[in-house]
Amino acid sequence: MEQQQQQQQSTMQISGMTCAACANRIEKGLKRLDGVTGANVNFALERASVTYDPDKVSLHSLEQKIQALGYDTVKETADFTLTGMTCAACAAKIEKVLGKLPGVSSAVVNFALETAHVEYDSGEVTVEDMIARVRKIGYDAHLKQEQAAEGDRRHKEIASQKSRLWISAVLSLPLLWAMVSHFTFTSWIYLPAFLMNPWVQLVLAAPVQFIIGRQFYVGAYKALRNKSANMDVLVALGTSAAFFYSLYLTLQWAAGASGHHAPEMYYETSAVLITLILLGKLFEVLAKGRTSEAIKKLMGLQAKTALVVREGQELAIPLEEVLAGDIVIVKPGEKIPVDGEVLEGSSSVDESMLTGESLPVEKKAGDAVIGATVNNNGSLKVKATKVGKETALAQIIKVVEDAQGSKAPIQRVADRISGIFVPIVVGIALIVFLIWYFAIAPGDFAGALEKAIAVLVIACPCALGLATPTSIMAGSGRAAEFGILFKGGEHLESMHKIETVVLDKTGTVTKGKPSLTDIWVPELDEAEVLALAASAEKQSEHPLAEAIVEGIRAKGIALRPVERFEAVPGYGIRAVVGSKEVLVGTRKLLAEASVDYSAAGRRMEQLEAEGKTAMLIAVDGRFAGLAAVADTIKESSREAVSRLQQMGIEVVMMTGDNERTAQAIAKQVGITRVLAEVLPEGKAAEVKKLQAEGRRVAMVGDGINDAPALATADVGLAIGTGTDIAMEAADITLMRGELTGIPDAMLMSRKTMANIKQNLFWALAYNSLGIPIAAIGLLAPWVAGAAMALSSVSVVLNALRLQRVKL
Repeated sequence: MEQQQQQQQSTMQISGMTCAACANRIEKGLKRLDGVTGANVNFALERASVTYDPDKVSLHSLEQKIQALGYDTVKETADFTLTGMTCAACAAKIEKVLGKLPGVSSAVVNFALETAHVEYDSGEVTVEDMIARVRKIGYDAHLKQEQAAEGDRRHKEIASQKSRLWISAVLSLPLLWAMVSHFTFTSWIYLPAFLMNPWVQLVLAAPVQFIIGRQFYVGAYKALRNKSANMDVLVALGTSAAFFYSLYLTLQWAAGASGHHAPEMYYETSAVLITLILLGKLFEVLAKGRTSEAIKKLMGLQAKTALVVREGQELAIPLEEVLAGDIVIVKPGEKIPVDGEVLEGSSSVDESMLTGESLPVEKKAGDAVIGATVNNNGSLKVKATKVGKETALAQIIKVVEDAQGSKAPIQRVADRISGIFVPIVVGIALIVFLIWYFAIAPGDFAGALEKAIAVLVIACPCALGLATPTSIMAGSGRAAEFGILFKGGEHLESMHKIETVVLDKTGTVTKGKPSLTDIWVPELDEAEVLALAASAEKQSEHPLAEAIVEGIRAKGIALRPVERFEAVPGYGIRAVVGSKEVLVGTRKLLAEASVDYSAAGRRMEQLEAEGKTAMLIAVDGRFAGLAAVADTIKESSREAVSRLQQMGIEVVMMTGDNERTAQAIAKQVGITRVLAEVLPEGKAAEVKKLQAEGRRVAMVGDGINDAPALATADVGLAIGTGTDIAMEAADITLMRGELTGIPDAMLMSRKTMANIKQNLFWALAYNSLGIPIAAIGLLAPWVAGAAMALSSVSVVLNALRLQRVKL
């Protein structure tokens, strides 16, 4: 337990990766560090998630390891306006305090300008943490400008890619023109004579090869230095071979060894290849940006500012600066900025963004409100209880981010393949060159080289590395839009294999808000018995107990003080009220206390056959009466069960209720298999029994009472509104509280897995077919380059189809 508490998790943005082999290398390198217990590097998100022991290894050491492997970590920056400084010592103090925060790599405070510039890792520390720390030492800080976040970084990357592509295209076009005009069917194309001059071609190709293509040389050097190989190695090898062979021919021609006619050059091969790869990379970056649309939509739900009361004044401040305990004024039509409690006012609040419920919820003093929901018609004064990353919406965003950054088990196959792929391809290219040069076309160095270059370029494993993560990102993001939160890629994969779904009854199949329907007190004074029963049940938090108390209170019966209370899980309650011992619960509870309840037998059976839960009441060891409670079925339950059964899924209902009541509820929704009278501690055992039958089981509950069963099941689904407790308890959270989310989650899982398999098939088929076609000489290097670029783009575009899935 102590060891678990020591573990820390950090998320780092990484730059410089070019293919899945890079991600694998960083992952292996981090795992080798002493103190690192887990590392997951996502190539598509360019993000590393590391679990480590801070006593053995520091965040700085992790960053140094990444840099030693030839990559870099991307830092975010924040600029603050500071107030309260009186001298340079104040500036030094703030600088020192900020610099000591975990995740802050540098902090520079300018006393003259009253500003602070902080470079930090957003996975370790937030802007709110920095502001709070500055305020704690007696100064104040306000965010000066938006941090250079992921969106800005991606925009810069796209702009850089575009500028490099344009320069490369302009220089490569004349070379491509010269090459195309060589074909018989294009002999009509006018070709200026100077374009055939080897020196002109060298001048055009060299900047593309060494300036625009510098990134491939740098990447290849870093990979080889760390005894591995990636896409950069293939591109650098292929283009260098074409360029330097052409340079050799150029020098021969200049020395007169080739006669007066210019030799056949391959400058266009290297230049056009680099241009096409840059084009593919640009499309890839653009498409990858779209896979995180769900996160952007969720973030867009947040309010940007909040109106807070400080020192008696109303101040409009950025959302990031709101602190727990602040009093926030929310006017009609505005978004509620943070999670909080209503202090004054009443209004209706639209919570559809979180619960999917279209009807507004009435709010008054004492009620909880959730950030990003919309205040409809009244003014509210709200005390902020959760701000920043603690709010429900922030937790939802984190769950989606974690899911998008995680690896599904199926990705391990692709990782293993891409890890050994590049060295194998280099070996194949070498063999192809030797076979062509010595056997097929002896002495034809240029021809053999061309075939080897085509093999090197066609085999880049980019598509393989993108196949799984892009689908996981798009699938989990789309699911979040429908209120289905997958905690990780492994759960998104597991869900489609489920064969049996176990549903808890109360609050899952039913609304979980039962009401008192029947009372029967045959002999004793009814008001007396009900007063005793309600007083005892008042101490219980069970939904059935609440229904009895509310129903009896509605009759105008006053409650009495309780001297002793004991809840007997799965059976009922035992209490002492005004010196009288009161029992309220099941037949088993009364039987254990040797109370004869036979007089209620027929009446209980009748109520249970109607789907009601009947509870027996005993006072001082004597049967006193019974109370029946009914819970109504959720409107969506029958539809959800029907859809699951049509998908070939067995649906089981599990409840602590007696057999008759359970069967009556199950019949209403179309469930045929019922596990009744199951105690809370027995639910996990029942799930294990189903698993012992050889079935993959999903358990659906409220995420709190059913925690053991949720953990035991192959997949646990929590019905709830995305609270932190529900999210912790289950693998999947159905935020909208409707059972239709279960078949929707199943469908999303099936579609995502089908999409992944399509991507992996085409990525592997492309390489499997492309290499032999290139090897036998049917693929020119520039065509291979175009095909390689298109393969990556096609994989990402196929994944993006998941963003249009209709549930």
